[in-house]
Amino acid sequence: MPVVCISKDGRVDEAIKLLHKPDFPPEAIALLEKVAASLPGMIFQFRQQPDGLLFVSYVSSGSLAVCELEPETIQADWQKFYQLIHPQDINSFTTTLGVAFATLKPWHWEGRIITPSGKIKWIQAACQLETQVNGEIIGDGLAIDITDRKQTEEKLRASEARYQAILDAIPDLMFRMSRDGEYLDLKGEGAIALTKEEIVGKNMRDLLPNDIALIGQETITKTLDAGTLQTCEYQLPTPAGIRDYEARLVVSGPDEVLAIVRDITERKQAETSLRNLAQKFSKAFSCSPDPITISTLNEGRFIEVNDSFVRLSGYEQDEVIGHTAFELKIWNNKSDRNQLLDQLQTNGAIRNLEFAFRRKSGELLTTLLSADVIDLDGVPCILAINHDITARKQAEAQMRLAAQRDRLLTETLVRIRSSLNLEEILQTTVTEVRQFLQADRVFIGLNDYEVKAKTVAESVDSRYPSILGWTSEDKNYLQELKTILTTHRVRVVDDISQITASPKLKAHYQKFQTKATLAVPIMLGEELFGALIANQCSGPRHWQPIEIDLVLQLSEQLAIAIQQVRLYQELAQLNANLEHQVEERTAQLQQKMQELETLQKVKDVVLHTVAHDLRTSVMGNLMVFKNLLQNQEAGVQGCRGAEGKSSSLPFCSSAPLPENPHSGSSYPVSIPSSMIERMIQGNERQLGMINALLEIHSFIEQGVVLQRQQVHFNTLLESIIPDLQPLLEQNQATLENLVSADLPLVMADATQLQRVLLTLLIYSLQNNPPGLHFCLNATVEAGMIRIQIEHNGVAISKLDCDRFFDLYVRDPQAPCSTILGLKMYLSRQIIQAHGGEIDVISRSQRGLTFWFTLPVAS
Repeated sequence: MPVVCISKDGRVDEAIKLLHKPDFPPEAIALLEKVAASLPGMIFQFRQQPDGLLFVSYVSSGSLAVCELEPETIQADWQKFYQLIHPQDINSFTTTLGVAFATLKPWHWEGRIITPSGKIKWIQAACQLETQVNGEIIGDGLAIDITDRKQTEEKLRASEARYQAILDAIPDLMFRMSRDGEYLDLKGEGAIALTKEEIVGKNMRDLLPNDIALIGQETITKTLDAGTLQTCEYQLPTPAGIRDYEARLVVSGPDEVLAIVRDITERKQAETSLRNLAQKFSKAFSCSPDPITISTLNEGRFIEVNDSFVRLSGYEQDEVIGHTAFELKIWNNKSDRNQLLDQLQTNGAIRNLEFAFRRKSGELLTTLLSADVIDLDGVPCILAINHDITARKQAEAQMRLAAQRDRLLTETLVRIRSSLNLEEILQTTVTEVRQFLQADRVFIGLNDYEVKAKTVAESVDSRYPSILGWTSEDKNYLQELKTILTTHRVRVVDDISQITASPKLKAHYQKFQTKATLAVPIMLGEELFGALIANQCSGPRHWQPIEIDLVLQLSEQLAIAIQQVRLYQELAQLNANLEHQVEERTAQLQQKMQELETLQKVKDVVLHTVAHDLRTSVMGNLMVFKNLLQNQEAGVQGCRGAEGKSSSLPFCSSAPLPENPHSGSSYPVSIPSSMIERMIQGNERQLGMINALLEIHSFIEQGVVLQRQQVHFNTLLESIIPDLQPLLEQNQATLENLVSADLPLVMADATQLQRVLLTLLIYSLQNNPPGLHFCLNATVEAGMIRIQIEHNGVAISKLDCDRFFDLYVRDPQAPCSTILGLKMYLSRQIIQAHGGEIDVISRSQRGLTFWFTLPVAS
């Protein structure tokens, strides 16, 4: 059983002694246990064995109050207490305990624990350590709950911080002053121009004007003598102008006061503004165009009203003051007053509450009420402003009607534009117009060429007779109706009984129970299509301008719809006629195309047959002429070999033999070689032209047939140029090959490319004098090889360049002959079949540049 000695503040002052003596009286032990139970805390004893093992040998019953744990629980496992220590205080607990064990000095610790019920408590623990003979360390101590003290200290610190913050937050100057006016100390040094050193120790008379110093001295004396708060106000000149100040003085010590000085310039200005505002409010109250009233909150009794309220209500002031709105029957609905009070109680103010306001005459107006609760001499009152919005509400109603009218017009216009079903358009129109007008009957009558007039669409209240399908064969009555409709742009009758009408018209009104009518003719130009008519059967009715405007505009749209349907019917008839004509023309065209196709086949057969026959004939002529030329040359050589001898060869005779007209044979005739050569050249040209025509025909029918191979273009040129060399030498021309050897591969037909190059060279040689120079070059551009053939010969016109490779009938005097023109066309077909393009560029005074492209092999 540990013994402790507790000081007045609850700390352990002396070491705790353990009583283990066997002769210690049991009565003393019981007494000590009673003392321990009465102590305000938990007495404990623990032992640390030499091996470091720690266990608790005793805990008093105060553990329940301190940590909500039974003594036996802690004695069985002291870690139960350790687990209650706040995580932020475990480090200090273990550190201080470790130091105590190491130094055997008394252990002191303050920290928080979290009890099993979740409470956070501050605990103060202390113990005395003592080493035993066997090496054990025994600790006897006391742990007490200091939560209340900690909370008090925390509140005290918070209170001090709060008061300090309040003091720091006070913007006023504070001075400690003696009875004779000397400055002892100050706060708020930055609020004045002088420093603290320049003020403390000085007297008011040294720093303030004499009159202000005198007022201050009198106030100090009065404060010290009376011992109560004293105030004074004064003005001081400053760099910013004259400022107003208020000084509050209280006794702060013997012959010493604390003066709190506040700049009240803004307050003074606000008071002045408030007085001015009160004057303005009084004027605004009297002159406001809106009615303003002041009434008591509880009863609603009027205290003051302005002239605008008198004009709005119709009551005089003496009829209003002292009475309530209920007594004057201003509230049309008593619930509006209750709603006003509820909102004022909830929000303290109300804005734009719409309610019905009854005038003295009984007329009902619509007003917006805004109100605030004010205090007049301690009596809660309502300051209310009424704004008459009757005219605005009427305008809004008109705007809603206008919006409905515009919607109806828009929908009708959309129906007219999107539909050609006239019956649907007319029926929907009368239905929606009746709904808009709230009329008893709306119908549409149209002119009919057979029966003159007929009602074709109607919307009617079931209580009244229907006029749908009505017609009349009375021409005089129909003419009367037509005259009425065409004479008046709109016929407005508010009361049928008040107008003059023919007996037939009156009978018509009586038959269909018509009391008021609004009729508008449906016209387009001068043509009358019919009429749009609204009837009121329940009684007379005043037709509003917006209603009349709607019916007028709808009549215009209906006229357009009727004309549109008629035009559509006419157009449908025209379309039917046109379709019939198109079918006839199509049949004729198909017949002509069949005839043309037959003629085309005949032309192809004739062209093919004639070309082949001509080709055969020309080839036969060529064979004859060539044989004749060879024989003649052989004969001449024979004559020359047998010179001086007689010869029987007819070609050696200097004179031709006459032809025997009676025999079936002719004698040989001498023909010059030059003539035979010209005939051969002419036949060769004809043969070339025929071959070109046949090839063009083949290209058109079957396309260009190519035998393409993947080759180097430079290698291709090297195989082609030797075949061109004789032609160049014959014309004294030169060819410079600048094509690079490292060009990519191309897919090309060497034979066809040779034809193209030969055609371009022949054209250039035939149309230029001898000595022409050619330059051949090639570049790679965007996956294509571009080949250029330039010469320094004669240029051609832009027109000739543009159609150089076209197929057309050429002028006999043109530089490019017909056969060359055909071959140029064939050259373009060949290049395009390769996937390239070909063209010519004329360079002024520098000859021509032919170019064509070939795709690079992939």
